[in-house]
Amino acid sequence: MAGPTTLTGLPASPGIAVGRAWTLDRRKVRTPKRVLAPDEAEAELARLEAAVELAARQLEDVRAKVSAAEGDEHVAIIEVHKAMLRDPAFVDEVRRLVREERVNVEWAVKRTVRKVKASFSNDDEFFRERRADIDYVGERLIKNLLGHGVDVDEVPPEGSVILARDLSPADTALLLHDRRVAGLVTDVGGTTSHTAIVARALEIPAVVGAARASSAAQRGDWVVVDGGRGLVILNPTAGVRADYEAARSRQAEREAELARLRDLPAETRDGETVHMLGNIEFAEEVPGLLSHGGEGVGLYRTEFLYLGHAELPTEEQHYQDYRRILEAMEGRPVTVRTFDLGGDKLPVGQKDHSENPALGLRAIRYCLRHPDMFRAQLRALLRAGAHGRLRIMFPMVSGVAEIRAAKRMLAEAREELAREGQELPLPPVGVMVELPSAAMLADRLAAEVDFISIGTNDLIQYTLGVDRQNKDVAYLYKPLHLAVLRTLEFVCRAGREAGIPVSMCGEMAGEPLYTMVLLGLGFSELSMNGPSIPLVKRVIRSVSAAEGKELVGRILRLTAADDIEREVRAEVTRRFPGLLESEGAVGPVSG
Repeated sequence: MAGPTTLTGLPASPGIAVGRAWTLDRRKVRTPKRVLAPDEAEAELARLEAAVELAARQLEDVRAKVSAAEGDEHVAIIEVHKAMLRDPAFVDEVRRLVREERVNVEWAVKRTVRKVKASFSNDDEFFRERRADIDYVGERLIKNLLGHGVDVDEVPPEGSVILARDLSPADTALLLHDRRVAGLVTDVGGTTSHTAIVARALEIPAVVGAARASSAAQRGDWVVVDGGRGLVILNPTAGVRADYEAARSRQAEREAELARLRDLPAETRDGETVHMLGNIEFAEEVPGLLSHGGEGVGLYRTEFLYLGHAELPTEEQHYQDYRRILEAMEGRPVTVRTFDLGGDKLPVGQKDHSENPALGLRAIRYCLRHPDMFRAQLRALLRAGAHGRLRIMFPMVSGVAEIRAAKRMLAEAREELAREGQELPLPPVGVMVELPSAAMLADRLAAEVDFISIGTNDLIQYTLGVDRQNKDVAYLYKPLHLAVLRTLEFVCRAGREAGIPVSMCGEMAGEPLYTMVLLGLGFSELSMNGPSIPLVKRVIRSVSAAEGKELVGRILRLTAADDIEREVRAEVTRRFPGLLESEGAVGPVSG
């Protein structure tokens, strides 16, 4: 047995796992290339049809197994893969290559997958991770064509830690759905991959992008996964293992204590209530959100509907998706953000060739430039609103003209539906403040909408001119920078004066270090990942809004971001000893 080895990856799902390694071999099969004789093309196309039918049956088997064990919450991605198999843009391109370039069907599938993947930007992590979906479909087809077995049914022993180079979404659904697995590690991938999202939804500790983890481990080795810090320890010493086991027990005790807060309101000691909402991307995240006491959805990202398809989703597909979320939330509010596409976030087959896509035609600008696409989403939202408490939110608005244009299109969509015999109410409409221009116009925007939600991830980056994914300047990304605090204060004041709620749906909302500051600024709603809700709620219930205001007044008199953070950290540490320690952290680990 090798000695202890510590690997560092990306923290994809918090928590600690200690278990035996279960390594998976997901290496890609070698794809042969062959030039066809003129009379071979039809036989090759027949092979394609047979492989597609077999893949569809295989995916249906996977869907049935997951659905039987967990219900339908975790099968959406499998349905997407089944749709990809039938997508004319995919299948027709394979057929064209076979007929016109006279290549064998395996090679044609590989070429088509490469073409579709090229349409996803390398610059955006979320869309880069979507390449795994088309990769998986192509790999399954090629394996079927070559007669290779697909070993996704292999079930690891209960309590195992999965280590793989990568996991397809179908693999993820099969391996994680019944929560038998203790932890998950992949060599590649990012925090927005489907694997990471499902791991977080099911609260399975996970680290992704851990380089050589799967090749360095052997089945049966002891493995520690520290999902909060992005650490993987192979063959830990008995002492390190014991430390992590103890940390896991402490974590379980804390979670049990926090679980008692689930049905209690997030109310300060002086009677101020903050509504605790959740950010979601998939329907499968709803049960986890509710289990942590989520009172609604503060941000539902709709871009997933556009990914992996050459054809845009229909109005009916939009409608069914939104209806499913609204019904699952059982009367709780659901805030749907209209699609944030454009720039480097585009459906298959579309590209933006501008020099700076991030500041180009994206989000609400893209919607207004593509009215037919936007109208389909708005009509579907209005129809789905009959099934729950819908709120519609427009992203990346830079000024009043854009919000008025979007509201005008929403009104026109409602009038169209009325002429068709569907008299539907107009849901509350809100704006997402992510640009400094929108923040500075918050008082004017507040007069146009029913609520404001601040997306701090982008607002901080644009305010400070810092790309937090750029390691050279990431140290400058400071949520407690005075410019950011003054901006948040201005937006909250504008909301109060207009009598509308102001929420925050960026990552800052789910960080307990900032909770007292957000209370002091006057936020009435906070939206975050479900597992973050109990700890933030604990802070809210333990302090008064007046104490938060006093802290804000104190830090606004400071200047340097580091001084402000020290002041906030000292205050929170004094009130909540141990709160800011990494979840389950056991101190430095040597490898």
